[in-house]
Amino acid sequence: MNRKGKLFRTLGVTSVAAASMMMMATSSGAASSSSIAKGQPVKIGISLSLSGDFSADGQAFAQGYKLWAADVNAAGGLLGHKVVLDIKSDASSPTQVVTNYKTLISVDHVNLTFGPFSTLLTLPSAQTVNRYGYAMIEGAGGGPSIFQAGLKNVFDVTLPVAYDLAPFTKWVTSLPAGTRPKTIAYATSNDPFTQPVVQTAQKLIGSKIKTVYNKVFPAELTDFTAIADAVAASKAQVVVLGSVDVPTVAAFMQAFQQAHYTPKAFIATAGPDQGATFVKAVGAANANGMMVPNSWFGGSKNPSSVKMVASYIKKYGGTAAGVNADVAEAYSVGQVMAQAVTATKGFDNKKIIAYLHSGVTLNSVQGAVKFDALGQNLAQTAYTFQWQGAKFVQVNPVGDPGSVKVLYPKPAWGK
Repeated sequence: MNRKGKLFRTLGVTSVAAASMMMMATSSGAASSSSIAKGQPVKIGISLSLSGDFSADGQAFAQGYKLWAADVNAAGGLLGHKVVLDIKSDASSPTQVVTNYKTLISVDHVNLTFGPFSTLLTLPSAQTVNRYGYAMIEGAGGGPSIFQAGLKNVFDVTLPVAYDLAPFTKWVTSLPAGTRPKTIAYATSNDPFTQPVVQTAQKLIGSKIKTVYNKVFPAELTDFTAIADAVAASKAQVVVLGSVDVPTVAAFMQAFQQAHYTPKAFIATAGPDQGATFVKAVGAANANGMMVPNSWFGGSKNPSSVKMVASYIKKYGGTAAGVNADVAEAYSVGQVMAQAVTATKGFDNKKIIAYLHSGVTLNSVQGAVKFDALGQNLAQTAYTFQWQGAKFVQVNPVGDPGSVKVLYPKPAWGK
């Protein structure tokens, strides 16, 4: 046998051994999650974007997770076990997020896992923890790619994103002919969260409003001046922006203001929902009239939400309108896990996964949670929210008891 053949055989044996070790590690990782000695804490592993592109959202998610843990521990913990959160920063990196969850499970031996922020990071995370047999409950991975992956362990407590803009498109296309906008511009990041939202909106609006600009830009883009200027030059009466954060929306708003261009309606897929963070970045006068889709807002009358908002304000200060929707998404993850643990009477991930797939309806600060076979929560309703002065209010669906009249046209930019 030549050296090359021997090398291949050695590598083959090594690979088999490595695979065997991996199976043992996976098995022990899953087993360690199922039982906890009396008096020992339940450890929950989480990777969050505490730096990088998604840092604002990651930090808000950390607030939501920590707020939930504090509330649970004040009530006696999970099945009598104190909740301890093991949070690692992934710097908004798909590579680092995988490393983090491997470490959390195989080294830190966490009992349960919660998801990171964004569809981009949730998919590789769910695939990783699935190999260890862990459930991944998450609140910000609602892009189609998550559910198309065919994973049985991922559960998104938030409404899937694809139809987030459905209430908005229905409202804008149903306006009387005399006030209905004639032109519309679409600009979106090629992020797996934003593109499906904007593409679905385009299909729903179709030819009812003439498209005068349509651009997909790289997610890593940092200078939006050229694109924003092109939108302004189109003089579109409606702008639909596929954004994942406040800086992107703020950059477009600033460019529009400098171009002396104010669309009659401006909706962004994310950014305006981040409460005080958004207002601080763009100014209260500029925030006025900005719209965003979501399934929750600080003024929700859901009793669970009212309690959470009160706890948030007590801990972090501010007002209900200033509470970032990411906080509610993260808090909902904890609530759903707590109900699953209580129902299955333990921390066995296999039983938790089966329970969440059983068709049971659960509760959260965002409303009802019921997972389909893909892990989607289709029990919630999509809404459109708008900043009206200092208030963040629900405006769509029109006719919903919680909706107020849309501020339209959007007021001119503030000084």
